[in-house]
Amino acid sequence: MSQYAFGSGNMYVTQLQDALGNAVVGATPYPLMTLQEGSIDISSDSKELYGQNQFPVAVGRGKAKLTGKVKPARIFAGVWNAIYFGQTVNAGLFANYTDTVGTVVPASPYTITAAPPNTGTFAADLGVIDANGNPMKRVASAPATGQYMVNVTTGVYTFASTDTGKLVYINFQYTAAVAGAQKQTVQNLPMGYAPAFKADLSVSYQGKIVTFSFLKAISTKFSMGFKNEDFAVPEFDFSGFDDGTGNVLTWSTSE
Repeated sequence: MSQYAFGSGNMYVTQLQDALGNAVVGATPYPLMTLQEGSIDISSDSKELYGQNQFPVAVGRGKAKLTGKVKPARIFAGVWNAIYFGQTVNAGLFANYTDTVGTVVPASPYTITAAPPNTGTFAADLGVIDANGNPMKRVASAPATGQYMVNVTTGVYTFASTDTGKLVYINFQYTAAVAGAQKQTVQNLPMGYAPAFKADLSVSYQGKIVTFSFLKAISTKFSMGFKNEDFAVPEFDFSGFDDGTGNVLTWSTSE
């Protein structure tokens, strides 16, 4: 029976080195879950030797390139870090709060204290919108009508006395200790620094399997598009290279 491949298959990545080039001991293999699509491209230059005639008398292969592209829809910090960032991932949530309920400005002292979800901690102001959908102006002190000031340490917003009774929408950034949540601040490393990983892809159909294993690779692109009424699907491009033993790729088919 002939062999074919159907679907996006399954892919796993295992970080080999962090962004500083340190070997990752006991690295965890991560499945790229809800994989939407992927591709593998192997290309090379060719050099032709010509004499006096029209066609070459010899052709040799020059530089070769081994690249791949995957789109895993499942969002997971461990995968993103293993493939692209290779830096320290910490526990905790870092998020933006968009106010859709609003709060009425009270009488003296005309203040509203931001209340981050999950008993979180206020991190930064993201602006205040009035009931008409107009942004209010942030000032350093003594706010007038349509203005506000904020204590960036406590998250306390202060409004003008003339805005008492007005409905306002307060947007802010916060951090919180949420089980399972992860966050990372990406450092500006010297050029050339990047994590290396192993990538294993298999696609099966009717009991037969085709498998590709990039023995060592680095990611060359990470992108994530957002659009209305659709899911966001991250995309990773990567390039394979010599793993230090003279090998770059292992592949197999059932036939």
